[in-house]
Amino acid sequence: MQLRYNYRVYPTPRQQASLARAFGCARVVFNDGLRARQEAREQGLPYLSDAELSKRVTAAKATPERRWLSEVSSVVLQQALADLNVAYRNFFASISGKRKGRKVTPPRFRSRKDNRQAIRFTANARFRVLDNGRLRLPKIGNLEVRWSRTLPSAPSSVTIIKDAAGRYFASFVVQSTQDETLPPAGAEVGIDLGLTHFAVLSDGTKVAAPKFLRRTARKLRRLQQDLSRKQRGSQNRKKAVVKVARAHARVADTRRDWQHKLSTAIIRDNQAVYVEDLCVVGLGRPGSPSPCTTRDGPASPPCWSTRPPGTGAPS
Repeated sequence: MQLRYNYRVYPTPRQQASLARAFGCARVVFNDGLRARQEAREQGLPYLSDAELSKRVTAAKATPERRWLSEVSSVVLQQALADLNVAYRNFFASISGKRKGRKVTPPRFRSRKDNRQAIRFTANARFRVLDNGRLRLPKIGNLEVRWSRTLPSAPSSVTIIKDAAGRYFASFVVQSTQDETLPPAGAEVGIDLGLTHFAVLSDGTKVAAPKFLRRTARKLRRLQQDLSRKQRGSQNRKKAVVKVARAHARVADTRRDWQHKLSTAIIRDNQAVYVEDLCVVGLGRPGSPSPCTTRDGPASPPCWSTRPPGTGAPS
């Protein structure tokens, strides 16, 4: 089983500059590959293979226009092309019907103004975690990591992420052989999502929806007012954008932590969990029908799924 472990990292100003260079190079390689395939399609040429794009990146390093691509790890550039190839495969599988779910749009160009920037190192990059707890990355240096828990095994890859709030994270992919099965429980529960409450359990328990955003509405209003007064393109506006993003990130982190704790408590106490298949967003629209009724009257079976409980870990 592959698991992902996320940790906060604290690069130095010099390392932040190296990471920004790596983000930019990966973005340029991704856009160059996307542009090459789009131009080939417009000219009626065959679809450029993954190997052909990789050769073009290697050849671009020898040109004066793209010589600065050699300043970052080659693995970062190859992984940017791998992301492009996966995006195209998902798009082709979506339009052919092989991929279930919502339709996938074609890959789009990446922008330096995107809220999220990321690069990935695989085992070929020879990254490693040092004995002192720092993360060594090629052509970047040793990053300080805030370890909240130990890794169960050696990671196969690590992704360095910078979010809109200017925070840096290291996301490790590890192979776990631990038994994740929870002990059997005798209880079962159904969950009914609502508007006045976050959820209502079949045993009568009502889970109130905490208003994380409302608690910080006054601070957010003040920060957004300060942002609107700043001149576009100025350094002060960039600083104000980061402050607003940090305020939103704090709300999102608090909400995510609460949801994880609630879901963990539910699955530990119940052998099976039944959840209704319902669009909750549609309930808030005026004139929406009751979630437990149909055109012919009350819905049958009940709102939540009647899937039989499984064995071992909770559903």
